[in-house]
Amino acid sequence: MASILDEYEDSLSRSASLQQSRGNVGIPHSGYVNARLEKETPIFNKQRIDFTPPEKINSLVVSCNQLCMSLGRDTLFRIDLGKADEPNQVELGRKDEARVYKMFLDHTGSHLVIALNTSECLYLNRSAQKVRTLSRWKGHLIESVGWNKFLGSETNTGPILVGTAQGQIYEAEISVSEGSLFSTNPDQYFRLVYSLEEEAGATPVCCLEIERALDGKCFIIATTRKRLFQFVGKVPEGTEQQGFAFVFGMHADHLPSFREFPASFGYSEIAFYTPKLRSSPRSFAWMMGNGVLYGTLDYGRPDSILSDERVWEYPSDVDVAANKPISIVLTQFHFLLLLPDRVKAVCTLNGQVVFQDLFLEKFGSLKRMIKDPTVGQIWIHTEKVVFRYHVQRESRDVWKMYMNINKFDLAKEYCKDRPECLDIVLAREAEHSFQNKRYLDSAKCYALTQNYFEEIALKFIEAKQEEALMEFLLKKLASLKSSEKTQTTLLTTWLTELYLNRLGALEGDTSKRNLYEETREKFCSFLSSPRNKECLFNNRASIYELLASHGDTEHMVYFSVIMQDYERVVAHHCQHDDYDEALTVLTRHRDEKLFYKFSPVLIQHIPKKVVDAWISMGTKLDARKLIPALVNYSQSGSTQQISEAIRYMEFCVCELEETEQAIHNYLLSLYALCRPDSLLSYLEQAGTNPNRIHYDLKYALRLCAEHGHHRACVHVYKVMELYEEAVDLALQVDVDLAKSCADLPEEDEELRKKLWLKIARHVVQEEKDVKKAMACLSSCNLLKIEDVLPFFPDFVTIDHFKEAICNSLEDYNRHIEELKREMEEATQSAKRIREDIQEMRNKYGSVEPQEKCAACDFPLLNRPFYLFLCGHMFHYDCLFQAVFPNLPAYKQAKLEDLQKKLGATSQPSKAHHRPKDTDATSLGKGQQSREQIKADIDDIVAAECVYCGELMIRSIDKPFIDPQKYEEERQSWL
Repeated sequence: MASILDEYEDSLSRSASLQQSRGNVGIPHSGYVNARLEKETPIFNKQRIDFTPPEKINSLVVSCNQLCMSLGRDTLFRIDLGKADEPNQVELGRKDEARVYKMFLDHTGSHLVIALNTSECLYLNRSAQKVRTLSRWKGHLIESVGWNKFLGSETNTGPILVGTAQGQIYEAEISVSEGSLFSTNPDQYFRLVYSLEEEAGATPVCCLEIERALDGKCFIIATTRKRLFQFVGKVPEGTEQQGFAFVFGMHADHLPSFREFPASFGYSEIAFYTPKLRSSPRSFAWMMGNGVLYGTLDYGRPDSILSDERVWEYPSDVDVAANKPISIVLTQFHFLLLLPDRVKAVCTLNGQVVFQDLFLEKFGSLKRMIKDPTVGQIWIHTEKVVFRYHVQRESRDVWKMYMNINKFDLAKEYCKDRPECLDIVLAREAEHSFQNKRYLDSAKCYALTQNYFEEIALKFIEAKQEEALMEFLLKKLASLKSSEKTQTTLLTTWLTELYLNRLGALEGDTSKRNLYEETREKFCSFLSSPRNKECLFNNRASIYELLASHGDTEHMVYFSVIMQDYERVVAHHCQHDDYDEALTVLTRHRDEKLFYKFSPVLIQHIPKKVVDAWISMGTKLDARKLIPALVNYSQSGSTQQISEAIRYMEFCVCELEETEQAIHNYLLSLYALCRPDSLLSYLEQAGTNPNRIHYDLKYALRLCAEHGHHRACVHVYKVMELYEEAVDLALQVDVDLAKSCADLPEEDEELRKKLWLKIARHVVQEEKDVKKAMACLSSCNLLKIEDVLPFFPDFVTIDHFKEAICNSLEDYNRHIEELKREMEEATQSAKRIREDIQEMRNKYGSVEPQEKCAACDFPLLNRPFYLFLCGHMFHYDCLFQAVFPNLPAYKQAKLEDLQKKLGATSQPSKAHHRPKDTDATSLGKGQQSREQIKADIDDIVAAECVYCGELMIRSIDKPFIDPQKYEEERQSWL
């Protein structure tokens, strides 16, 4: 097992060589193949709008799904794209030669400003049908408008900024009065706040943008032909409606910060990208003479929000002198340039042209490209045609670009839902990290790829990066499915070998002690990982062999605990004489089988602690299985050792109330050997009822006899009801003990007398104590003086027992007198009984002719009847029917037998040829027998009144209807 790493490295080398010989045609683990990742669909999908304008399109703006276009000289065409079939046409009403120069639509699509080439401005509200003149704006050629996205509404623009062709920035506000009787000018005010200049002097304000940070700080971006200005300032709270004069006032004495580029083609344009669900732009693209300045907007910076700026030069096929870019639009990852005859999309990540769309000459020259900031659609128009671009899944290939510039985190972010692309990114990141010698990072990434396992492992082995290899294996192990048991087993075993090798190399190096501890913790974490538990458990034999081959007993014990192989842990501690720790493991995990196995060893060294542990286990341990350990332990004969054995046996008997005979017998043997006083106390406490005694009586008797404990033997004899043996043995110890034994057979007077005679004989013959012998007579009323006299020797004078003889004669006289008195009382009792019988013979009762049977309610005198002292009268047959069902079975049988005999005696004799004397004699005998039978029947049937006697009391809980006849009775009532 120790050479598993070398063997596996050889297998990896062979596998890698085989793949190279085959041209690397192996199938990756996940089944990914080198094919087209997905069906290619254009990111920018162009659509021509089915619209033929009646006149040339001069200008077009769109915002919030509201599209406005200027047609010819005097027509304005408005379309709500949500209701494209309901266009609206408005006439400007101009009689002069004025034409639309530019149009500006706010972010809500509610406010439209129309700049004319005559330096005049018109205004049209979304809900209005009539164009109104902005008189205060007259005399200024408007180049740009900066809308207020924070204070504007459908009827009021709030403070806005207006840029002119002379480089002036004005602040204005447009409001539409509702419900007013008189028409008022919509422009509330129009005042100059700042003037922009370049080196050559005044220059047009090409673009204006107003943004606000979360802390209330205001950012204003203004562009000219070559410069991009930033105005930063915090508007005082509560003065937002007062406009931006405060922000521009901060820069009255000095120029604001700006970016300037030398080249210019007479104009510039800036575009912004605002993500969905956000109100502020995230990035910008400024089209100017030197190219496109692209960057992000960071609202947390104090003086400038422009961040990560970079200038992308125009594509090489764009001739700036001949075909200048007309417009720019910014999306999430691209900016689109509008040229006179085509559209180019450039990726903001690498500056590469990813899309180009050439327009046919028949459509005319392209005029302008704009983007709806709300919907995200891009619009392009010529003088004749309008086109619309839909942006579809723009981020589909962004991961490649980020990957190519080594921004792997962003690349993974944009392909996290496309596993085949994510695998490519991870493989590239892993290779990049490996080349830069960041091997751990490389291992983490390689583990997430579907590259060939053998190639990657061999790569780290050849680079001698064992730590990175371990990281790769760990990550790979974590990614395996539960069904991949073979791979899991291989990786788990290999990692164990690598950990042990690393720990062995670091253990002896004191300078790398921290690294050793760190590796040790990782190894312990690896062994205790719930994910690896099943695999480690199934292959624990191999892991044990690896640990043993490295001599790593510490981790072997740790692994045994994790695998709950406590037997191995306890055995290890016992082998190293660490008995306290072994007992601690047993006590902690409370496994009774381990207690049975290791108790014989542990009790030899730490007996008190072992017994304490047994006691703490309580009923969980079977004390019978611990007796062998106690027997081996107590054979040394030491008092202390036997005391511990007795302590546990007493706990089992007294606390656990054990009834096993083996336990009680063993406790008896310990008492007999070491504690005779406790022996007798135990026997007396156990009682004298053999059915409730849990020790073996014969074994106890033999044990006590062997050790000479006579009193204990006497007690056992008493329990066994061997009273003669008990008295015989007790007379060897103590006469009083013998007396207590002699009184035990209370129901057998003959035996008691015999036992007392034994005691008397012993006292007379052995102790030769006449007075004590006379005391025996007084202790037992069964003994008389004449029973004891034969035991005395012939030379004993009568003086010693004269008093006893006299007492005996007096007892005889008293007994004779008592017998006489009893005879006289018996004579008187017999006389009284004879008188009562005579009196009963003469007793009678009268029955009236109208009396009726208490049972059937028919006249009583019609049939034989009974009269009771209580007054109830019954016909014989009625009383018989009432009494018979309630009689016991044996009386019912006897009554039936008497009835048959009575019927037999009532039949006439068939022997007519007999003599008369003989017939008379037979008849007399039959009559006598018949009368006796009738008397016996009367004793049974008429023993008591059926209504007043015990029969009625006993029948109180019987139902009125027999349950077996209930259904029949119920049917009879229906």
